[in-house]
Amino acid sequence: MASIRQLKKEIEFLSSQMIGDCIDFVQTFNGKEMEAMAVIDEIVILHNSTVDKINNPDGKDNPKLVRAFYQELKKEYVAGVNEAYKRLESLVK
Repeated sequence: MASIRQLKKEIEFLSSQMIGDCIDFVQTFNGKEMEAMAVIDEIVILHNSTVDKINNPDGKDNPKLVRAFYQELKKEYVAGVNEAYKRLESLVK
């Protein structure tokens, strides 16, 4: 892991990209604004909870536990973003 600061920047970037894609969807397709806004709400909650977890890691005294914590946190965040994109993709169909 490079740094906590870089991790936060990457999470901010991915969250903003997802929100931007949802806004593009709303502007392109009419009639499904509420569903897209629900996806935005989901990604904002995921973003906020992930940043909160980054700021308060488990096992602060043991570097191995901290490393494993951040690796698991990254996996959970990416899985959440992928799920949000699947929901947005299902709205397009």
